[in-house]
Amino acid sequence: MARIGVNALYLIPGGVGGTEIYLRELLKALAACDQTNQYYVFTNMETEAGLVPQQSNFHYRPQAIHAQFRPGRILWEQIVLPLEASRFHLDVMFNPGFTAPLAALCRLVTTFHDLQHKRHPQYFRRFDLPFWRFMLWAAAHRSQKIIAVSEATRADLLHYYRIPVARVSVVHHGVDPGFFVLDRTRTEPYLLCVSTLHPHKNLERLVRAFARKNRPERLVLAGMRGFQAAAIEALIQSLSLKDRVEITGWLAREDLLRLYERTKAFVYPSTFEGFGMPVLEALAAGIPVACSNIAPIKEVAGDAALFFDPLDEEAIASAVDQILNDQPLRAKLAQAGPARARPFTWARTAEETLRALLDYRNKSSS
Repeated sequence: MARIGVNALYLIPGGVGGTEIYLRELLKALAACDQTNQYYVFTNMETEAGLVPQQSNFHYRPQAIHAQFRPGRILWEQIVLPLEASRFHLDVMFNPGFTAPLAALCRLVTTFHDLQHKRHPQYFRRFDLPFWRFMLWAAAHRSQKIIAVSEATRADLLHYYRIPVARVSVVHHGVDPGFFVLDRTRTEPYLLCVSTLHPHKNLERLVRAFARKNRPERLVLAGMRGFQAAAIEALIQSLSLKDRVEITGWLAREDLLRLYERTKAFVYPSTFEGFGMPVLEALAAGIPVACSNIAPIKEVAGDAALFFDPLDEEAIASAVDQILNDQPLRAKLAQAGPARARPFTWARTAEETLRALLDYRNKSSS
């Protein structure tokens, strides 16, 4: 029996995008596949006890720190969490959100969702970038095992950090089974994009491409307000698109599922991703998908989506027209999507993550 810590100090409900879905779904799946090992889930003051599965081998260990105060959270992670690891005699600390308690005496396993701060540092605020550079470099070199969520992220880790190949395992995200059973018989005339409003999501280019033609469908941008929210809203105003483009802001999971259920098609124009979870969700739902031809998304979607160059506004506009109006293409992609998404299960994610967490046992017995 192993004693496993889970460093959930980074989690801000409704405030960290796909990494929140990742942690919540992974914990549920770990509980389903593992009733033996003991899990100690260290949370912050923003996160409710419901994050932790109600199972005898899962233990809720809230910490007296607010994650929204990042300097305080990092200090707590680096000073107090190592003490907590010793107090509970942990064998391994799992860090699902990039950073790790570097002074902890137990083994560290850390998930890297992407290396955006290396690939696109221009998207970071100047006072944030040094933090990302040091903390992620340190976590990568201090962790005995690193989980990359895609082959593309694994390649970036090996390129930028020069760490041993054997230390990095690719463990894909899963997809909520609820997406496969959405009732898609009553769609409405809108094109859906689920994305945080950040610069690398390329939403300004999507809005301009959408504005090229006066079509009957609306464009719905669903996701957290990010660094580019004000600029996108100003663009919508300048193009007189207030009645045709909707920004929903962050939505509860049930409301987001309803948007997936009713949309006519799905578009994802991002210029950089670590994985591309919204694309996988749309595929599972049987929604015709058009998305960027970048490595992580192609890894997820395979041949079940229509790809376009995200830097080419005309290519985006053409893809939007096709995904909305080309009936044979729409039917083909709607059928191909669920088949492509079906192997991406949270059960498999949990099993492969648990294998990485317990990897030290194999080494000690060999």
